[in-house]
Amino acid sequence: MEVIRLSTATQDKPQTPTVLAIGFFDGVHLGHQRVIEEAKRIADDQALALAVMTFTPHPKEILAKQPGAVEYLTTMEQKIAIFDGLGVDFLYVVEFTKDLAKLKPKAFINQFIIDLNIKHLVSGFDFSYGHKGKGNVHTLVDDAEGHFSVTIVDKFTDQTEKVSSTRIRELLKEGRVDEAKHLLTRPLKTSGTVVHGHKRGRTIGYPTANLAVYESQALPKTGVYYVTAVINGQKIDGMANLGYNPTFQDSKEQVKLEVHFLNFSDDLYGKGIEVEWQQYVREELKFDSIEPLIAQIEQDERTIRQIILKNKG
Repeated sequence: MEVIRLSTATQDKPQTPTVLAIGFFDGVHLGHQRVIEEAKRIADDQALALAVMTFTPHPKEILAKQPGAVEYLTTMEQKIAIFDGLGVDFLYVVEFTKDLAKLKPKAFINQFIIDLNIKHLVSGFDFSYGHKGKGNVHTLVDDAEGHFSVTIVDKFTDQTEKVSSTRIRELLKEGRVDEAKHLLTRPLKTSGTVVHGHKRGRTIGYPTANLAVYESQALPKTGVYYVTAVINGQKIDGMANLGYNPTFQDSKEQVKLEVHFLNFSDDLYGKGIEVEWQQYVREELKFDSIEPLIAQIEQDERTIRQIILKNKG
């Protein structure tokens, strides 16, 4: 897959004729996948290349003037890997700027669809474009002026409820990472670098990898979770504590992510890893002393090992 970054600045644009799936695609969830699958079907039928267009950053960050206003379900790196796995030939990453936001709908179509030699465009039912989102699925055909044809994919529902990035974020706020996994078709992944912490885990027999989480990533609610990570090409099970360490009265200004990996002892300091959220276990608790904390962690480990055995069965 070729990744091509575009902006409103004058630049040479690729001219390979393609079928394009367009959208922000945060999470690339089941609903998004229906759009891309439809574009792939049409591309195959017409013997054309398959392209996807996404944007960075989220328009809300530019229009609301609030950097960090959006908690992303997928980083751009994760998106790229997912699109590649879906068989996309070209990925257009458009830089969303104030200038782009000011483009009239027809100007956007001219610069980012017609000028890219798009032969057929596929979007979701709620796609909008141009200044203040005045362009929508009802104006696409007129704005195309015969340069490309259009397919609109209806909303995708799961048990009568629309599958959306907003719904997935709500599930995460409730700790329902297993349900989010179903809608995403993969676990939510959180990327970070392993850094030195207080090393308290070592003293109680449960050393942890402390992750400095890359900014703007969506996280589930605080608590203890069963998680996995691929380390050195091997899937490793672990138990994670996401929270503020109330037993040790740590600062409540920033949430901490600590993972104890089961049956694993390699040095991870300085390494980047992705934690995959599999299942919520319990809320974060405050203990009066170390002994009940250790007893609870031992119980958490037993619970998680039972989950692992059940999943393997």
